[in-house]
Amino acid sequence: MTEPSELIYMSAKQVAEYLDLNEKKVYSMANDRVLPATKITGKWLFPKILIDRWIMDSCHSGMLSDRMHITGSDDPLLSMLVSRLMTQIGKSDLVSYSSTGSRMGLDLLSRGYADVCTLHWGSVDERNVRHPALLKSYPNHQQWVMVHGYTRKQGLMVRSNMLQQCQEEDKIVSLPWRWVARQAGAGSQQHLEHWLMKQGAALSHLNANVTAYSERELAAYVARGDADIGFGCQSVAMESGLGFIPLVTESFDFVMPQGIYFRRQLQHLFDMLGSTQTRQLAATLGGYDLTDCGQLLWNPS
Repeated sequence: MTEPSELIYMSAKQVAEYLDLNEKKVYSMANDRVLPATKITGKWLFPKILIDRWIMDSCHSGMLSDRMHITGSDDPLLSMLVSRLMTQIGKSDLVSYSSTGSRMGLDLLSRGYADVCTLHWGSVDERNVRHPALLKSYPNHQQWVMVHGYTRKQGLMVRSNMLQQCQEEDKIVSLPWRWVARQAGAGSQQHLEHWLMKQGAALSHLNANVTAYSERELAAYVARGDADIGFGCQSVAMESGLGFIPLVTESFDFVMPQGIYFRRQLQHLFDMLGSTQTRQLAATLGGYDLTDCGQLLWNPS
């Protein structure tokens, strides 16, 4: 017999035994989206790691309720806000942010290793289709909600002295430049591939021998002269003194389990996003629009 500690997914019966509950109560809690679960071919499955996390989160002043980990897409404004939030909450709470790319962030969220995931997987016009379609490919998405953060300008970052050669968009791919790619699963790489497809090209057509794992790492390669061009956001291009060719206005959004939405650290963060000071900071960084920040975009229930 498999020990509970060895399980990855548990049945309703196993959860009932594990939590000392009536099996009917387990089904009721799953249907009401109280317990983290996913339904496959009509059968409820409960990821054990999320059941254990749910128990910890349910504890009064539980170990996990005083901290929040954000992962997913990289963004300079969010990084600054998390640092400022930490100076406000002092020693009482912990908020951390690690950029992993949209897909890895969602994978970590689905496994219970993160509380919030940020993503940018399509333009503003395509967001209501592309983002939910991406979320639905992950287990436990039924327990998630998606909230709008802001829009960002995304495009090509180049050294300023090369900007003049980028005036004709359809000729950029044919230029013998050294490209910086992003890791697979990053929203910026998704945008690059989509733009290349419009140009009748593919990643294989690019001279891309370097991979960056964040927006700022990509900009650093270009600014140092180790590469010539890459796909990223306007704010990073501006802070690095690079030229920028805007190609898409994207939606940068927050995904989290429904219960996390009310976590005080996240509410503090959304309050900061709606403040006058943050709007001024966003204007200074460049390329941001915080209109409709905090708007609920997707709730599968």
